[in-house]
Amino acid sequence: MSELTPLTGEALNTLRGDFAQSGTNRLAMNAVTAAGIDKVARNYDRARLMQRRFSTIVDNGEATHQDRSGRCWLFSSLNVARFVAKKNMNLKEFEFSQNYAMYYDKLERVNYFLKDVAALVAAGEPSDSRLMQHLLADVMGDGGQWTMAMNVYKKYGAVPKDLFPETESSKNTGEMNTQLRHMLHTAVAHMYAADGDASKVEAIIADATAAGHRILTIHLGEPPVSFDWEWTDKDGEFHRDGEITPVEFWKKYVGPAGLEDYVCLVDDPRTEHAKGKKIGIEHLGNVAGGDATEYLNVPNQFMKDCVKQILVEQGIPVWFGADCHPFMDRENGAWATDLFEYGRVYDVDFDLDKEARVRFGDSAMNHAMAFAGVDVADDGSTRRWRVENSWGAKIADKGYFTMSDDWFTEYVYEVAVPKAMLPEEYRKALESPATMLPAWDPMGALA
Repeated sequence: MSELTPLTGEALNTLRGDFAQSGTNRLAMNAVTAAGIDKVARNYDRARLMQRRFSTIVDNGEATHQDRSGRCWLFSSLNVARFVAKKNMNLKEFEFSQNYAMYYDKLERVNYFLKDVAALVAAGEPSDSRLMQHLLADVMGDGGQWTMAMNVYKKYGAVPKDLFPETESSKNTGEMNTQLRHMLHTAVAHMYAADGDASKVEAIIADATAAGHRILTIHLGEPPVSFDWEWTDKDGEFHRDGEITPVEFWKKYVGPAGLEDYVCLVDDPRTEHAKGKKIGIEHLGNVAGGDATEYLNVPNQFMKDCVKQILVEQGIPVWFGADCHPFMDRENGAWATDLFEYGRVYDVDFDLDKEARVRFGDSAMNHAMAFAGVDVADDGSTRRWRVENSWGAKIADKGYFTMSDDWFTEYVYEVAVPKAMLPEEYRKALESPATMLPAWDPMGALA
């Protein structure tokens, strides 16, 4: 490796002198140090013209709140499901238990991780390999994908929130995740120490799975295996189901919508990954034996067309994943590519396109939400999108955000849509094996 050139005192003096010569730099420093970069860079004209009017609105009631957890993918998928359930039960307000979904997701992930790592250890994977270190660092986060959510609901169903409410640890998952991660790291260390003894490894897996179950139950409570369900609908009519299991509840009130048969479309902008082809991520999943986490790579415009069609013609929310941080006004609930003029404040040209941002680690999916409306112009083009977020009702438009169409193009990466709406060539592509990308590929980023 060549010797790195140090930053000299002379070079630093030049930087200081150049900065001081610009009156704009000093104004920017005075403003940003006092008010923060977002207030200074906020594009006043763009912000005031961000309208909250849409030609199609899907009303899904009060916005939910994931608190200090990374469960957005579960909240957003259950927000789609609750829309269906409310319609089927004629309810004005209803919410599924996100705690129940997280409990079984994490329990299944304990098993998935242990079995996956055990196979790698048996195959001779070094403990310090890039793959093993990635899996160890990434284990027991809160993030996930649409397919992973459906794996949980198909196996365990869902329950109303008041029957398995939030706990301190479901609202703030950090300490619980730390303990689970420590337990799993210990199990992996013991697997390597077993020196190829399969019976010892099986015992390690069994003990760690039992420990994971105990930890989760202590933090989240013991989820119901059945419950009595009755409700009064918005017309005042009383209904009683009697005793029902979570799987039966899911199948009865959500199953007819066919959410389990949805496919995930992604916009991978890298030129080496052809559109119309299926891609997958190695070692990414939660339920062993469940559906693989795979995507169909399509043009961004096709994703927009699908979402618009579902909102306008079917009137149901649409799950999606995006890089939520760029150009976001969290308090007012807005995204637009020109909402903040950071380049003007810093005198820096941020000129990366979507492909370069993905390729050089500047952007990846990190948050899942649901589209709940769209504004369609007279020529059929989309102008802006209404978004149901899971950050509570005290921000934005009672928790609902507005997204400009150009922001969708640049920062939305994934949507879940019915397989039936795909053209024949895309349905045929789903039958082919996926091109598998390494575990650390940016398309494997979790919401």
